[in-house]
Amino acid sequence: MRRFWRLIAVLFAWTAGWWLVIGALLHSLLPGGWLTVLGSATLCTAPILARIGILGREAYPSALKRLWLYRPFWYIQLFIPFLSLAGLAGALAGSPFGASGPAGRSALALAALILAGLALAGYVGTHRLVVRRLEADFEDLPPGLEGMRIVQISDLHVGPHTSRRHLRRIAAAVRDAQPDLIAITGDQVDDYARDIEPFAAAFDGLSAPLGVFAIPGNHDVYAGWAAVHQGLEALGMTVLVNRAIPLERNGSRFWLAGTGDPAGRGGSAVAPDIPQTLAAVPPDGFTIALAHNPALWPALAQRGVELTLSGHTHYGQLAIPRLGWSLASPFLKHAMGAHRQDGSLLYINPGTNYWGIPFRLGTRPEVTVLTLRRSKGASPLREKNREWDGARIPTPSTHTVPS
Repeated sequence: MRRFWRLIAVLFAWTAGWWLVIGALLHSLLPGGWLTVLGSATLCTAPILARIGILGREAYPSALKRLWLYRPFWYIQLFIPFLSLAGLAGALAGSPFGASGPAGRSALALAALILAGLALAGYVGTHRLVVRRLEADFEDLPPGLEGMRIVQISDLHVGPHTSRRHLRRIAAAVRDAQPDLIAITGDQVDDYARDIEPFAAAFDGLSAPLGVFAIPGNHDVYAGWAAVHQGLEALGMTVLVNRAIPLERNGSRFWLAGTGDPAGRGGSAVAPDIPQTLAAVPPDGFTIALAHNPALWPALAQRGVELTLSGHTHYGQLAIPRLGWSLASPFLKHAMGAHRQDGSLLYINPGTNYWGIPFRLGTRPEVTVLTLRRSKGASPLREKNREWDGARIPTPSTHTVPS
């Protein structure tokens, strides 16, 4: 409990500091002066107080509340530090000329225009769904798996506020890819267990010859994994949590494994347990693993898993692909793209939707179509005959799904 209130104190100090800068620049122009600034800051902070339970246990929030209460809150929380820093820099620059106030306000206005432009571009980016077609070579690929097509979607974060049109386009793209196997690699729902209802409405009926498989992501755990798990199984999906099952194609057997997620507390059924996940896999079994968090890949690679499909990072929803950099890169060793280690391949899907605010720059929502090939040498993941090495990501030769 003490840690909780410490967090609240830090949040209050962080928010108050930025609003003090904004208030110092604008209070003289606002009706009511500092009272108006205080009221604005309070209104902008109230949604988070409801979310963390200070104002009582929150009921299931409607699409209206998420769109017009939570979303503006997140925009403000992201933008207010940049606005404050811009205003402070302008004020300092204008101070030697006796114009700290006007210069600070001008800098603040310019920053607001830039952020508004970025927000608009990021919003457009969330709707530019792409289908990325990749090929992966494996020396030990069983003959019957040659040409097997896996369609991966990840980080859908579905809730009642999610665009139904966008979800229809995703479902259509998955069906059009004619997959042998569909993998949904975590974060199926936004933040609440009942979000499985709009998820089911969007993806009920998805099918593939080898099946549709799902694993838990951290948001599924936060929302209430038991209910999410039950909802996924009610759709006819096979849910894998720390277990592997044998599958067969064209007379060749392989293993599909699914891990738990680190968001599950140690000892819980949904916490990751790599030895348990692979316990049933024979030493020579070709294995494909689904692991929401790519931080689990090194342990899977050490145990001989040939292919791991992950998500989780969203590429930070802000990326510079040609530099192999994303906003998630400072926080995770493997944050984007493809990686190889001792014959093991990891592919990190950038997310097929978004979380928080509708913002994606340099990283489009993606439906991944991965085709397996048998080769004498394991080469980098190929995209339309272009090299994909995880460090330098090529310009995508993908097609945009029509609106």
